[in-house]
Amino acid sequence: MVGVGLIGTGFMGKCHAIAWNAVGTVFPDVDKPRLVHLGEVNDELARRKAGEFGFAKASGDWRAVVNDPEVEIVSLTTPNQFHPEMAIAILEAGKHLWCEKPMAPSFAEAEAMAKAAKQSGKVAVLGYNYIQNPAIRHIGALLEEKIIGDVNLVRIEMDEDFMADPEALFFWKHEAASGYGALDDFAVHPLSLIKVLFGRVGRVMCDMAKPYADRKLASGGRRTVETYDIASVLMHLENGVAGTLLVNRSAWGRKGRIAIQIFGSKGSILYDQERMNEFQLYLTADRPTEQGYRTILVAPHHKPYDSFLPAPGHGLGFNDLKMIECRELLMRIAGNPARIIDFDEGLEIERTVHAMARSFQEQRWVDVR
Repeated sequence: MVGVGLIGTGFMGKCHAIAWNAVGTVFPDVDKPRLVHLGEVNDELARRKAGEFGFAKASGDWRAVVNDPEVEIVSLTTPNQFHPEMAIAILEAGKHLWCEKPMAPSFAEAEAMAKAAKQSGKVAVLGYNYIQNPAIRHIGALLEEKIIGDVNLVRIEMDEDFMADPEALFFWKHEAASGYGALDDFAVHPLSLIKVLFGRVGRVMCDMAKPYADRKLASGGRRTVETYDIASVLMHLENGVAGTLLVNRSAWGRKGRIAIQIFGSKGSILYDQERMNEFQLYLTADRPTEQGYRTILVAPHHKPYDSFLPAPGHGLGFNDLKMIECRELLMRIAGNPARIIDFDEGLEIERTVHAMARSFQEQRWVDVR
């Protein structure tokens, strides 16, 4: 039984804890892990969360988790700017690492993390759970079959409204230390889907925008917003497919939308993460009298949906995708093939993000490589 450590207990920390608690029940082909040690910013919070999440030990110092000999793998779910120091320390301590995305605010830091992973010989992966969706897996299989012919355009959008309120207070995601904003905060998720479905991005042209120039401080006064909530990108993929990427953290009414439109010579595929258990398929092979988009509901024959539910149309959720990701991680650690984005592949996503930011700064097309 692998010994697990967890650093950070916010939204994603809880997601990781749920996955670690459930993975052995949902997927009997992996051993149930032991939840060994949880780390937080102080002892009181660490003890409370360890009790809630089921960890045996708790510490107010993350280094105690890293140095615990019973811990063999660490889930790292802290804010982005803390990833580099913590991730490198975890890898240098000889632990496997499951780090939430993005890797780091700067590309140099991401490179240092990838280098540490390679030198350690340990498994180091990133939390790109949307690629685990049975619907996305099946869309990938359909693309390999060329059921819609040769793809000529992929259009992908990600929108949420957690920053849409102009009266909301300034917080850490508005600081430049956290990164560029929507581009690396969550545009990396659509880029992970592009990577698994189509491969690498070759060239980009990017524009970014701030809907609100400043935000109120809880202590009074206002502070300038240093990150960009909106980004629009034109892309040329290395396989010749054209692409567009549109992201917005201030999109009222959108909660968890990742909308993909894939257009080919013989049809098209549509998918929306807010309806994550279905996708739509249009085929020119259908008779003209019946041509139109058909809705495909995810079902047990779309693996690994069957590990959760025996009946079609009941639906998986966000945390279920995290459990699938956790299983893939354990499979990789055991030396088996796994659908996962490791640090080398994650570095390619980071390289793409920084090329987009450079394109915006220099107002020109930029080659990713």
